[in-house]
Amino acid sequence: MLLDEMARQMAPLVPSGMEVLAGLEMGGIPAVAALGRHMGLPCALVHKRAKPYGTCRLAEGAEVEGRRVLIVEDMVTNVGRIVLSTAGLWRLGAQVGEALCVIDREQGGTEDLLAAAAADR
Repeated sequence: MLLDEMARQMAPLVPSGMEVLAGLEMGGIPAVAALGRHMGLPCALVHKRAKPYGTCRLAEGAEVEGRRVLIVEDMVTNVGRIVLSTAGLWRLGAQVGEALCVIDREQGGTEDLLAAAAADR
């Protein structure tokens, strides 16, 4: 029930035209699953790094190549993980330009993410 309510409140924050929701391992997985179910959007799980076994892929689930992808994370403290995951998704051909976090720990992560985005432009 809590995840359903979170998804309901986050859904209006998802930019229009998103094709895939990408949850960052591990914390973003419950959030992306609930949000994807609520919005009817496919989801991908983004590992910290491609595993050397199994499928050996960085992103599992929905195909990200050539698609508009929104990163979903449980909380932001600093932006290291979001920036690294974005770079990995770009290498896979994903169009990533936004991230959505459930909790901002108010330790400068949001400001750092905005600065990192501005530096990429």
